[in-house]
Amino acid sequence: MSTGDEDTGMTAAMEAPPTVQAQKIDLMRAAGSELDRLFATLPAGEPPHGFGTGTAIVGSGVGRRVAALCARALFWRGKVFTPDGTALLNVISPFGIRAIRADVRPDTSSLDDRPCVLLDYSTTSVVARWVRDEIREYAPGKYLGMVFVRGRKIPVRFALDFTRP
Repeated sequence: MSTGDEDTGMTAAMEAPPTVQAQKIDLMRAAGSELDRLFATLPAGEPPHGFGTGTAIVGSGVGRRVAALCARALFWRGKVFTPDGTALLNVISPFGIRAIRADVRPDTSSLDDRPCVLLDYSTTSVVARWVRDEIREYAPGKYLGMVFVRGRKIPVRFALDFTRP
């Protein structure tokens, strides 16, 4: 019998604070498998709002840092979320052009069937309609993201930092 007071788990997971261990991790030094394991332990957090500085996490070692710098300088600088957190535009190019829109909403992760914040391009972008980004909060105002293309996880991760001015 339902009383209407059941907790589906989504609310608790969305509100749970990030772990101390997650707050101390160096995303640029962690192995991809370590980042995947970390992502699986994180709460979704609330959908962010405002500008989040983006860092692409591709490859390993020094190559990862070079790739992150090149990506930020030449292609992707971050994401700007609407004040209500329901949509975003990517900030691309050295000129900071706002393009490639996504809808934002709580959802279930393709990685582990736990709550995440979904960045859904399927109905908002011709160039990225097959991309699904998922984020979870690893420290206050900081998110770790996973990228899925055509339903498959690819070895690209990203970080968003909403604590920088």
